This record gives sequence, structure tokens and C-alpha cells, in this order.
Amino acid sequence: MKLSVLIPVYNEQKTLLDLLELVGNVKLHKEIVLVDDFSNDGTRELLKEHFGDGKGEVKVFYHDVNKGKGAAICTALSHAGGDYVIVQDADLEYSPHDMVSMAEMAERIGAGAVFGSRFLKTWRSTSFPHYMVNKTLTVLTNILFGGSLTDMETCYKMVRTDIMKDIDIKAERFEFEPEVTAKLLKRGVKIVEVPVSYRGRSYDEGKKIGWRDGIEAVMTLLRMKFAG
Repeated sequence: MKLSVLIPVYNEQKTLLDLLELVGNVKLHKEIVLVDDFSNDGTRELLKEHFGDGKGEVKVFYHDVNKGKGAAICTALSHAGGDYVIVQDADLEYSPHDMVSMAEMAERIGAGAVFGSRFLKTWRSTSFPHYMVNKTLTVLTNILFGGSLTDMETCYKMVRTDIMKDIDIKAERFEFEPEVTAKLLKRGVKIVEVPVSYRGRSYDEGKKIGWRDGIEAVMTLLRMKFAG
């Protein structure tokens, strides 16, 4: 099994090289596909300094304008050649080592999708308000699409590449998570969850998602349910 690790990047100069080292050390057959979404904090220059045209061990692609996380993931997905894909944010909130248990699960049962849940063991991996927002969105997803998930909004979604490429993702920003989940469930793809670790960063540390994205997630779920 080969895993394509898709890394959307926007203004992550402080953490990017550490993240790439951690991903590189994960003991899986993998490729790294990174898309810079027109960073303006030096990330772009850092990538060109270390990886040049991006044709080596890390494939690097550059957006000419800022398009959003979902758009960056779609660009990376178009270049993915692995059996499965997984999205890895560049902010070090998730531990790349958890990909190993997810990949083992995917390979053992031939799963169409494996989600890394932050809440299978405890909600205390994040603040209580953040947990409640995620809980609300996850319950809504389960009600609308017949799921039994504990963490719909997780970044760690490991999905068979052929399935992910076939679901025609439209999201350009953070609505990527509910759109992908809804489309997988609507297609009858069984989603298996495994626990993962999580260290949420604050807005002062550069966290980009906010309350407006929660509202957009709800609207995305409703569109997926009633508008196709």
C-alpha cells in the first residue's frame, strides 16, 4: 500500500520544515504532495530554497493566487499516485505517526475510508467549546447521512484515492471536511475511525478556522443533503 500525503500550506514558515521531517520519518510507503496556496510570510521562498522545483522526494506545487485550503487539497489530489490519500495540515496539531495505525486499519480490512478521531477516547484533546462545536457538526452529519462518527471535522481522513478523486470535490476553503464526509456517506462508503492525538493551537499561534467556518460547515451539510 502506498500513501499520498497531501499537504496544503498557507503561511506556515515556522512549522513547515519540522512537519516535513516528521512526515518523512513515518515508516510507510508514501509520497508527499505539497501545495503552497500563495503564502506571503516566507513559506514560498523556504520551499523553493529546500525543494526547488519540487520534483524530488517532496512534490511541490504553487498557486499563483490564494484560493483556500480546499482548493489546495484538490490541486494536490490531482497529482496523487498512491493507493490512499490523507490530508496533513502543516501546523503540527496532528501527529504524523498516527498515520501508521490508520494505514494498518485501511490495509487490514480494505476500508474505503479511515478517519482519525480526536474524540474516541476523550473530548479533552481540545477546549470544551471547540469540542461542542465539533460534536454538534458531527451529530448533524450522522443524522443527515446515517453515519456513526465521533469526529467529522478531523483533518485526518484517509480515503482510497480512486474514491476521493471520483467524488468531485467543490470546496475551496474549510468546508472541505463536511463535503468529503457527506459525499462518502451518501455513496455508502463505510468510514472506520481510529483514535489519534491532537494538540490544538490558539489563534495567537496562527489557527485560521473560526466561527464563520462552523456556519459554513452547517450550510455545506444541508446543501449536500438537499441539493445533491
